[in-house]
Amino acid sequence: MEEIIEILSFELGGIELKVYALAFLAILGGFVARWIATGIIVRAAKGAEKTNTVIDDILVGAIAKPLGWACVLGGVYVALLVLPLPEKPVDIRKFSDALIRGLSVLVIVWFASLLLDGLTKVWGKKAESTESRLDDQLVPLVRKSGKVFLYMIGIVLFLQNLGYSVASLLAGLGLGGAAVALASKDTLANFFGSLVIFVDRPFHVGDWIEMDGIEGTVEEVGLRTTRIRTFANSLITMPNSMLTTRAIENWSRMQKRRIKMNIGVTYDTGPEKMELLVQGIRKIIEEDDALRNDFYLVNFNEFGPHSLDVFIYCFTVTTVWAEFLAAKQDFMLKIMKLVDELGLEFAFPTQTLHVESLPEGRKIQP
Repeated sequence: MEEIIEILSFELGGIELKVYALAFLAILGGFVARWIATGIIVRAAKGAEKTNTVIDDILVGAIAKPLGWACVLGGVYVALLVLPLPEKPVDIRKFSDALIRGLSVLVIVWFASLLLDGLTKVWGKKAESTESRLDDQLVPLVRKSGKVFLYMIGIVLFLQNLGYSVASLLAGLGLGGAAVALASKDTLANFFGSLVIFVDRPFHVGDWIEMDGIEGTVEEVGLRTTRIRTFANSLITMPNSMLTTRAIENWSRMQKRRIKMNIGVTYDTGPEKMELLVQGIRKIIEEDDALRNDFYLVNFNEFGPHSLDVFIYCFTVTTVWAEFLAAKQDFMLKIMKLVDELGLEFAFPTQTLHVESLPEGRKIQP
């Protein structure tokens, strides 16, 4: 024991080894406390899974990692208290205390950020089960803006604990606000664009939209950009400011899809059969469950250059593209059968050449 005491009394850098040993034990105790806290959290998580509420699961999941590192940070703080840190010419003791307090604030902000993630994740699952898609669009916006707010608060408190004057810092930011606004005018325009999209709701996540030749499904609406998945499976990132100044065609909000076409039959079609053709097409529309019969137009419309044209204008019940194509195909096949039953023929571009005379001795070859 005397040898051990003698060794521990040995000074290194003006500090006895036993002081270093105590500081080491304090740090080791912090890691041991972290291990114990992790075990307690694991058991608490198993208990929380058995309950009917999800709040306890979110709370346990959010506190697990920050609590472990808080234990380590506590051990480091005790170690710094044990060590006789110099106060001159630089007050290391004061700086270390301020640093520990600042890091503690960051750990708390980390916990709050994880808690926000958990709460918004549960909110997102509930939003998916509702008919409204406004909450689906609101969840990521709240998550991102909430995190930005927490990080800003954490940075301000961290700097304040280090001894910086937050008031003078904010005043300096205020003086440079105009310069920052000019430099980040596009970012601010995109941010306010996201607010306009949220308020006006020209589209929701999952909508099929088209704008300036860009067509696809909205995947995400963020604070700065909106992501659109095209039908070629590429991902387009659009600044929100552009979406507020362009005409957006939202195909997902169609209440019905239009069929508009002209069919032409040959000129040897008599007026009686032409009338039967028009009436037959009208009957097809009225009896087809896939077509709306509240409004439609079928009329003998024009004497074309090579055909007698019938104008058809109607709507399908479905707005889904694949179902629309199937309904349109079935409708056109029924028209073909009707034309065949009436003994008519579809016209195609033809030209008739009349020759009044030929040079002497010339004949038209068959």
